[in-house]
Amino acid sequence: MMKICVFGLWHLGSVTAACLAESGFDVIGLDSQENIGGLRKGIPPLFEPGLEKLIKRGMSEGRLSFTDNIEMALKGAQLIWVTFDTPVDENDQADVGFVVNQIEKVFPCLEDGSALMISSQVPVGTTVQIQGNFEKKFPGKKVSFLYSPENLRLGKAVDVFTKPERVVVGLGDLEAQDKIKTIFMPYTQNIEWMSIESAEMTKHALNAFLAISVSFINEIASLCEKVGADASEVERGLRSDPRLGPKAFIRPGGPFAGGTLGRDISFLTQLSKEHGISGKLLGSVLESNEEHKLWVKRKLLECVPDLKGKVIAVLGLTYKPGTSTLRRSASVEMCRWVVGQGARVQAFDPAVKLLPVDFSSAITLQTSIEGACMGADVLVISTECEEFKALTPEKIIESMSKCNVIDQNRFLEKSLMNNLNICYFTVGKPI
Repeated sequence: MMKICVFGLWHLGSVTAACLAESGFDVIGLDSQENIGGLRKGIPPLFEPGLEKLIKRGMSEGRLSFTDNIEMALKGAQLIWVTFDTPVDENDQADVGFVVNQIEKVFPCLEDGSALMISSQVPVGTTVQIQGNFEKKFPGKKVSFLYSPENLRLGKAVDVFTKPERVVVGLGDLEAQDKIKTIFMPYTQNIEWMSIESAEMTKHALNAFLAISVSFINEIASLCEKVGADASEVERGLRSDPRLGPKAFIRPGGPFAGGTLGRDISFLTQLSKEHGISGKLLGSVLESNEEHKLWVKRKLLECVPDLKGKVIAVLGLTYKPGTSTLRRSASVEMCRWVVGQGARVQAFDPAVKLLPVDFSSAITLQTSIEGACMGADVLVISTECEEFKALTPEKIIESMSKCNVIDQNRFLEKSLMNNLNICYFTVGKPI
C-alpha cells in the first residue's frame, strides 16, 4: 500500500487526506499541533458535506492518521502532497513565503526516490525555485518535484475531488509519472501532463478567466437595469451560443469573494508588471469587482434612504452555502457597513451556530428565518441555502415591517419576484 503524506491540513489538505484514505491509501496528515487537534478527534477544521464521516472512517480503519512530527510523517512516504491553503490578506495578496518556508522544513526528511507534489496556490516559477533550493542543499538525493493545481470548491469539495473531469499535473521528469497515475486511478484517467510552469500558469489563467467572466456579466447586468433589459434573459441568449454553452460562468449576481480568484488575478498582475506586459484587462478586474460590491448597498439606500434606526434582515452569512467559513464573506462585510450606517442587523444562517466575538457586536444571530425577518425594513438574501426556499410571500408580509427584498442572485425569484406586495430587487432586473 502506497504511503502518502498530506502536508497542510486546512480545507484542501483535510479533504485530500480523507479522500485518499477512503480510496485505500496509507495516509498520514502533517501539520502543527494546533491544526491537528480537532482532526485527531475526527473533526474537520471547517464544515464540508461528507468530510467528517470520511475522516472518522479512515481513522477507525487504520488508513488515516495525523501528526506534527515531520520525521515520522515522511518515513517511508512515496509522495508528499503539499496542500496548504495559501494565506491571503484583505487586499488579495498571498503569503507565498509561508508555503515555501513550510516546504523547506521537510527537506532534510525527504527520502531518496520520493516525490513532492505542490497543490497550494503559488506564483508560476515557485515550484522550480523550491526544487533548485533543495538540489543545492541536498545534491545527493533524487526527489521529483511536481505541481498539480487544486480545483476544489467549498461545499462540494469531496465530490469534486473524487469525480474530477480532469486533473492537471506539471512535472520536470517522467520518473514520478506512474506513481501519480496510481494515485489518481480511483478518480480519473484523464490527466493533462505538462511542464511545471504550464501547470502553475493553468491555475492562474483558469481563475482569472472565471473572475473576468463574473465581472463581465455583472457589468452587463448593471447596464440591463438602466436600459430595460433583463440580464437573466441575456444570460439565456448567451448560453444558447455553443461557443459559451451551459457551463459558462455568466450568471448575473453577486461579486466574486473569498480571495481565491482575486489571489490569481493579483499573481498575474504582478507578473505582468515584472515582465513589462501592460496587463490592462487583468488590472481592471479587481476594480470592477470592488465596484459591484456596492450593488447591495445602493439597493439598500434605494429602499431606505436613511438607514439609521432601521432593521435589516440578512439570510446567509457564510462565504458559500454548504460551508461554515465566515472568512472573506461578502455578507459579513455588508453587515458591518449596515451597522456603520446606524441600522441593526438580524441574521440567520443554518451553518452558523455561534458568531466570533468581533462579529457579535455587528450582527444579532437569530435561530430561524422568521426571527431574522421579524420587524425588518429590508430583507437581504446573501447565501443560497436550500432552507431559505421555505420563505414564502405570506411569511414576508406577515413578519416584516416593510416588504423590501434584495436578492442579488435571484435565488427566490420564482416565489417572490411577481408578488405585487413585495418590492423585489435583483441584479440585472429593472424595477
